[in-house]
Amino acid sequence: MELGLQNKKVLITGASRGIGFACAQRFAAEGAQILMISQDAGRLELAEQKIIDTTQTSPTAIAADLTDEAARKKLFEDHPDIDILVNNAGAIQGGSLFDMSLDDWRKSWELKVFGYIHMCQLYGQMMKTRKKGVIVNIIGMAGRALSADYICGSTGNAALIAFTQALGAELQNHQVRIFGINPSPTETDRVKSLYQRRALSKFGDAEKWRDMLDASRLPFGRLKQPDEVANLAAMCCSDSVGYLSGTVIDMDGGGQYM
Repeated sequence: MELGLQNKKVLITGASRGIGFACAQRFAAEGAQILMISQDAGRLELAEQKIIDTTQTSPTAIAADLTDEAARKKLFEDHPDIDILVNNAGAIQGGSLFDMSLDDWRKSWELKVFGYIHMCQLYGQMMKTRKKGVIVNIIGMAGRALSADYICGSTGNAALIAFTQALGAELQNHQVRIFGINPSPTETDRVKSLYQRRALSKFGDAEKWRDMLDASRLPFGRLKQPDEVANLAAMCCSDSVGYLSGTVIDMDGGGQYM
């Protein structure tokens, strides 16, 4: 299937690893011009070089702390001409309502919730004026499968789901599309680190982290791969599915119904 993404200018936040890196790699392989954003300059440089090596393209990598409103504004001022925005950066702190201070909530939401909203505001206004563009919000299944011990993340993700759907109702009037993807747990460095800590505690060996997974409780008996999320994002950005907007796709392998 020809996606028609050649020479599209794609900005991806949180692009140095995990789903963000997989998205950068996939869009680059489709011939898009990639702008990779991450707070971790060292990891970002390695990710940039890997994409150069594997796709023979020349991405642009910018280290920026998108928890900072001024940094988001500067990014837009320096790179306003974007065809596709992929909001992916941010990990929200776990814990129950009584484990977290209000400051913890504010810090957790600054990047993933307010960061997404602000980036949509900045780039969405430009796309409205131009009457062309696509926005992808990588959100998370915690916004559907609500959890009291991840209440900050569940609440933030649920807000982003509602935000994406509501904004879709407006943007379609300006020939701009927005959609979201809710990945379930994915085999990223962050998830692996979580299970490695558990394996080290239980077995004394972090490399036995897969033994901590209960395959019977995972759809298809495995964790999802970042590439699978990236493939869905790229496909949905194609003009061939140009009627897709204002929706959030649950990519959980049917796990919420198990």
